[in-house]
Amino acid sequence: MNITIKDIAQMAGVSYSTVSKALNDSPLVKEETKEKIIKIAKELGYEPNFAAQRLVSKESKVIGVIWPTLERIAPSALITSINKAIQLNSYSMILSVDPTLESLEMFKRFQVDGVIVFDENNNSVLDTAKVPIVTYGVGKNKNHSVIDVNYQEAIIMAVEYLYNLGHRNIAYVGDFSPFDDRQMEKYYGLKKVMNKLQLPFNTSNLINTAGLDWYDGYLATKRLLDSSSLPTAIIGASYDISAGVIRALREANYIIPKDFSVISYDNIPQMGKTEIPLTSVGVPVDTIACNMVSTLLSLIKSNETAPLFKQLAPVINERTSCAQAGVSLKN
Repeated sequence: MNITIKDIAQMAGVSYSTVSKALNDSPLVKEETKEKIIKIAKELGYEPNFAAQRLVSKESKVIGVIWPTLERIAPSALITSINKAIQLNSYSMILSVDPTLESLEMFKRFQVDGVIVFDENNNSVLDTAKVPIVTYGVGKNKNHSVIDVNYQEAIIMAVEYLYNLGHRNIAYVGDFSPFDDRQMEKYYGLKKVMNKLQLPFNTSNLINTAGLDWYDGYLATKRLLDSSSLPTAIIGASYDISAGVIRALREANYIIPKDFSVISYDNIPQMGKTEIPLTSVGVPVDTIACNMVSTLLSLIKSNETAPLFKQLAPVINERTSCAQAGVSLKN
């Protein structure tokens, strides 16, 4: 038997509207009454009827999230933070790992209020979608709302950080795919700061992973270690790539940061839990999540059609993977 608000109201001795307000955590209901209603609802096994709610409120209180892969650590950490931010705003989340177009069609059937999208390769699809959409990454040349995490500035900060530690031979291990705006923004930032500081910028210190997984970083670093000219510091383009960098260095019996300083893009809590706690640069994952959710909710509540754009500031999180160049450290 389906339990309704009417059943809860009868048992609690209150009106239907009071039950509805209580279940939606309205401040208009006394705390004592609210607790009583919620307790009864749980005991009866009440499940909200989202279709009925949408007919009344014109909202489903559900947000769709599209992310084609959860295999890498940083996106998984961001998904977790986004889910927390959505729950704090009394919404629910549906996650889809299907391609963008198929996911949008599914979310349309579920009548979600808005969508967070991680795939930026379908801009024409996103720009014509009939539901509020927010992505994150690179904001330029987009006709939908974007939370820009300023990749260029993050890589510039990483190079300057190592430069101030005395490093002059810095290698960058990352994916140089021209079809990935995010990776290309990192490359542009690297080129800009290396030229500014008059540091070597050539094939000997630009190591293309041709992928974003840890094994790509591992193989790229092994190639780097086979070269005739070794750097004193390495920048990894992501958490996963940097995990591969560390594995290759440790496998070759190098000591971090005695033999190599390592700094990584991505600013997630997991950076401090690696074998060598990684100094990292980027916008903190919780900051990205909160801004994506708050921007999407603003679009939903205002029925705004013009795209919103926010550029966030990256920060460096110092740990133990970097040291002064030429300084001998104890093992």
